[in-house]
Amino acid sequence: MELPFSLLLLFLSFSTCLHLSHARGGQRSSLPSVGFENGGYAGSTRHLFKESRSHIGNDVARGYMTNSDLEKAVKAFGRRCSNISRIYSIGKSVNGIPLWVIEISDKPGEQEAEPAFKYIGNVHGDEPAASIVENVHLHILPSMNPDGFSLRRRGNANNVDLNRDFPDQFFPLNDDVDMRQPETRAIMNWLRDIHFTASASLHGGALVANYPWDGTEDKRTNYFGCPDDETFRFMASIYSHSHYNMSSSKEFQGGITNGASWYPIYGGMQDWNYIHGGCFELTLEISDNKWPSANELPTLWEYNKMSMLNLVASLLKTGVHGRIFSSDTGRPVLGSITVKGINHTVKAGRTFADYHRLLAPGGRYEVMATVPGYKSRSTGIWLEEAAMTLDFVLDPEVTLKGFLCFLFRRRIKNNNLSKHRQLVGPKRPVVVSNA
Repeated sequence: MELPFSLLLLFLSFSTCLHLSHARGGQRSSLPSVGFENGGYAGSTRHLFKESRSHIGNDVARGYMTNSDLEKAVKAFGRRCSNISRIYSIGKSVNGIPLWVIEISDKPGEQEAEPAFKYIGNVHGDEPAASIVENVHLHILPSMNPDGFSLRRRGNANNVDLNRDFPDQFFPLNDDVDMRQPETRAIMNWLRDIHFTASASLHGGALVANYPWDGTEDKRTNYFGCPDDETFRFMASIYSHSHYNMSSSKEFQGGITNGASWYPIYGGMQDWNYIHGGCFELTLEISDNKWPSANELPTLWEYNKMSMLNLVASLLKTGVHGRIFSSDTGRPVLGSITVKGINHTVKAGRTFADYHRLLAPGGRYEVMATVPGYKSRSTGIWLEEAAMTLDFVLDPEVTLKGFLCFLFRRRIKNNNLSKHRQLVGPKRPVVVSNA
């Protein structure tokens, strides 16, 4: 049995990322802005990579890979590019097949104040369809459902549709992770371990970039956008307009669609990512044919390669990015970021208090940083085409407890200074000499 073509696209994508990174920015481009006619984003973004003919690897030329071939390819890649990659497993399928992930970064496995992006392939078993390396932690899960693929069916080994197995906001079943399928549990735990900024899962059977919400409270088929609807439309447009022909779709205007207006689903991975992980995920339908012939793979790769790269690179070119610091210590403090008028909170990273707030360009936003025990601070910004760096320095709240802590710290500091003077003697004047 063979693995989906989407996995091969992923392999080619990160191979291209490596090629671009080795060029040290030689492939970066300031090409004319792309006009997103249906979304009103004309002149608001640029392609980050130039279109170029890529080498079609032997894997694509000969057709699909098997589960065993995939594992060998993943590990071989890790050995070949050990300086910028890390291979790890987030769990196992029902039948015990490891869910391998490839992380690509200049510092793989380390925590940095950088956004993280994940690509997920083969959610359904019957759908085989230099700045990134240095500034993004890119994680690629080639196959989320290896058992389903081996069985050539949509569900996993328990015949459960994994894209209906996540806790849902409208029809909650049980939020307990242990109640999920092992593949679903692996994804949920993965998102809790790593602070992902954005994500995309690859599917087959249509040609469109799908964004939240995927369902409605009354189960009717109609447009139902999430709080970050405009930002999601912008992200989906980046993919569709970087694609060879997705944006010219006759069925979907601009090649993008709101999930609920297409056909509502419940228990999907896309909405769960946004609600529970603060991760902006798209569902990418990248081929009308679920099982394209092997000789179609090179063409599919050419059609999708720029879209896949530009979607990841958009994390560096759009939105507001920064860190949150304490004014009294100068150290990062864990907090959250909100934007006035958008009912969605983005949490800062646990280690560096870094945040990466994706926003559609071409608008004015009021951004607020909040940390327990500190005075919140907000500032108005005009977000143009380029990304913006915005650090927040917050003052501690003046409370009785805080004031007593301040006096205690000052007393300790004065005592230490007194002991130091007794050891070194009286302070001597500093003499500056030109000799």
